[in-house]
Amino acid sequence: MFDKILIANRGEIACRVIRTCKRLGIKTVAVYSEVDADALHVREADEAVLIGPPPSAQSYLLIDKIVEACKQTGAQAVHPGYGFLSEKEAFQKALAEAGIKFIGPDARAIYAMGDKIESKKLAQKAGVSTVPGYLAAIPNADEAVKIAQKIGYPVMIKASAGGGGKGMRIAWNDAEAHEGFGSATNEAKASFADDRVFIEKYVEEPRHIEIQLIADGHGNCVYLWERECSIQRRHQKVIEEAPSPFLDAKTRKAMGEQAVALAKAVKYKSAGTVEFIVDKHRKFYFLEMNTRLQVEHPVTELITGLDLVELMIRVAAGEKLPFQQKDVKLEGWAVEARLYAEDPFRNFLPSTGRLVKYREPQPGPDVRVDTGVFEGGEISMFYDPMIAKLCSYGPTRNAAIDRMRRALDEFYVRGVSHNVPFLAALMAHPRFVAGNLTTNFIAEEFKGGFTAEHLPPGDPAMLAAIAAVVDRIHAHRAGAPQSERVVMLNRKPFPVSVSGGGLEYVVETEGRHIVIETGWLPGEPLVHAKVDQHDIVVQVDALGSGWRLVHEGGQADVLVLTPRQAELYALMPVKAAPDTSKFLLSPMPGLLASVAVSEGQEVKAGEALAVVEAMKMENVLRATRDGTVKTLHAKAGDSLRVDQKIIEFA
Repeated sequence: MFDKILIANRGEIACRVIRTCKRLGIKTVAVYSEVDADALHVREADEAVLIGPPPSAQSYLLIDKIVEACKQTGAQAVHPGYGFLSEKEAFQKALAEAGIKFIGPDARAIYAMGDKIESKKLAQKAGVSTVPGYLAAIPNADEAVKIAQKIGYPVMIKASAGGGGKGMRIAWNDAEAHEGFGSATNEAKASFADDRVFIEKYVEEPRHIEIQLIADGHGNCVYLWERECSIQRRHQKVIEEAPSPFLDAKTRKAMGEQAVALAKAVKYKSAGTVEFIVDKHRKFYFLEMNTRLQVEHPVTELITGLDLVELMIRVAAGEKLPFQQKDVKLEGWAVEARLYAEDPFRNFLPSTGRLVKYREPQPGPDVRVDTGVFEGGEISMFYDPMIAKLCSYGPTRNAAIDRMRRALDEFYVRGVSHNVPFLAALMAHPRFVAGNLTTNFIAEEFKGGFTAEHLPPGDPAMLAAIAAVVDRIHAHRAGAPQSERVVMLNRKPFPVSVSGGGLEYVVETEGRHIVIETGWLPGEPLVHAKVDQHDIVVQVDALGSGWRLVHEGGQADVLVLTPRQAELYALMPVKAAPDTSKFLLSPMPGLLASVAVSEGQEVKAGEALAVVEAMKMENVLRATRDGTVKTLHAKAGDSLRVDQKIIEFA
């Protein structure tokens, strides 16, 4: 077994690997860029080595810097995590030449599975079911149309070196095949410096289901059941679960055995994942193999009781797998939700900044949080904006979903925008709860983007009752509790009567008799309560003379008033929101890369006005209607905050 392992990664996955190494008594080395000097993975490792400036291309992607860090610290092995260098065969070769173990497959397997065309040919040879298609590189658009006609529409045009949804186009007819070939090759060349594309049958109502494998260097390979990863936005996974609510035992076994056959065909060792697309009739087709640990590996660990990182380390050290296929258990259900620093109400624009408040749900057998951040830490513009992976576990799928909904309420994050409201809406969606999933779920159910209308229908009377109890506890501390109050919830009045005290309160409102048990104390951000015997969690923030309550992704601003105050409040005029229709506002914090117009210039609807750069992405801001530029309020190179004025129109 190794004495010291270097983790060639950052964030939550680096912290995840460190956790297992500590349990095994193995010392760890972190690598970090200048912006990550105070990051959690640096704090948790035994040693840390600075490897360069913030951009990944100048730090985490530099193979020679990682190899040098290993030599400098005496690390005998490297765990690559996921992303960065995890699937670069050149990295594995460089480590091998330096006499350092790579905790993952060998270069041959990485190469064989890294090319989508070659991997499909290998899969066919190994007897793995593949999507009907044409696997050779296609020379031109006319040839693409002929091939598409032979396969039969609809077809998918895909980049051979692709990933993350780049270089992919669906075509339903000849015209779309012709046009799609051009745009897919251009995108593939720009993203991967490889313009080869292939064509395969597009599977309608598809599910994305993947098989987790673990193999050793002694010819043993087992599958650790499957994960359902169909809930995706723009080809990026949002929710994952294990097992799949769709598979039966027969299909599960067939998929697992085919995945093992493919792994054995390339003499695979370590953890790996074979991804399949599954149609509505449970016919499954090989998609690709990921030769690394997956982001969503925790759900597999929760249903099997295995530590995949430990198994990867033991396999790399030359050990045999300590179990056979018949020994792998499948118990209960696990769900994972990815928490990101992004604003779901603004088309998921990334959000950067400091985590002013950060409190995770209490971990336990039914809740797991994998994170690389901490309160006071920074969400940087240089890397993936993930805050944490939240996992829930239960004996059944419904139990795991219910626990996830409560855990999302318990996740308290302030200082950056986050996608908890969107995750809460997904968990409460009747179609998700029914398990009726496809990879088009989000596009179909959230047409036109995510809005507050998509949030679960709340119970305003229950929130008014919680607000009344919060006020009662505050007033009791001040020595002036009153039983009659009017709760103004988003300006709607709820007359309430509160009785009781200590740990149990009875609230009368809207003709209801609501019993609330809580030990909440002023200053705590979460109200844990039993409401009519149901466990709930409500986040509470002081807001002027009232509170903001957050529950199931939605928020409500409340004032708790005496009846006389409520009468006077009803007479107060409502402050109108400022008219911003004459301004171009920055939709996110970022750098103003360029301004395409000047003062006095006439612009047409759809015309590009400015480019804002954030999270390595360029966002082009366009005119929504015809107009004339009156004033430029910002210039190229300025740092912008959300809603900062950039351009004013006449």
